[in-house]
Amino acid sequence: MRQIVLDTETTGLEWKKGNRVVEIGCVELVERRPTGRTWHCYINPQREFEQGAQEVTGLTLEFLADKPLFEDIVDEFLGFVDGAELVIHNAAFDIGFLDAELARLGPERGCMADCTTVLDSLELARQRYPGQRNSLDALCRRLGVDNAHRQLHGALLDAQLLAEVYLALTAGQGEIGFGAPEPAAATAVISSAPPAGPRPRVVPTPEDLALHAARVEAISARAGRNLWQLAVEATAPQPEAEPA
Repeated sequence: MRQIVLDTETTGLEWKKGNRVVEIGCVELVERRPTGRTWHCYINPQREFEQGAQEVTGLTLEFLADKPLFEDIVDEFLGFVDGAELVIHNAAFDIGFLDAELARLGPERGCMADCTTVLDSLELARQRYPGQRNSLDALCRRLGVDNAHRQLHGALLDAQLLAEVYLALTAGQGEIGFGAPEPAAATAVISSAPPAGPRPRVVPTPEDLALHAARVEAISARAGRNLWQLAVEATAPQPEAEPA
């Protein structure tokens, strides 16, 4: 199975207000293992950032001014994701923006659902950790994914972190390729054959015997008599009576 872990950065929170995609980052997984293939692009949005959005990404209009338009990269982007399952955190946000970008290019471009399926990792996290914070940063901390280098939001960095979070969330890192493989567990072999040679005996040490004697004496002192000791004495051989 081929999956693409995807993230976008945008000029604002709502595509319905005319906000645009400014960055796309993709990480490829095949059979739940990272292949090393990625796709990343900055995009000229041809509009201003909403207040606060620029601070989240660290991107500026000056930096994006010479970057390609979405229409210039759409074929390459769709070619990379075609036929894959997209793994996206809060998928409605990213898919909404990508569908809006495609709609601007005309109805013949269709929508993301025409060439991909979508798995929302936020929904997975909510099912596993109901009532808890399930942002990407919160999941990184909870699942032990190192995000210390994440100072700003970046599409490719966030997609790489999400890939680790998704795999840890659903199966555990060591099993699916991000961590070192764990050594195989030892297998116990049970045999019904009788052991060769005499059975081993457990021989008490002098210290064990002394502790046992002290314990028996303490019980006898509390109970007034010791049935176990009486039984021992009853079965002990009696000395023969000397002739008169």
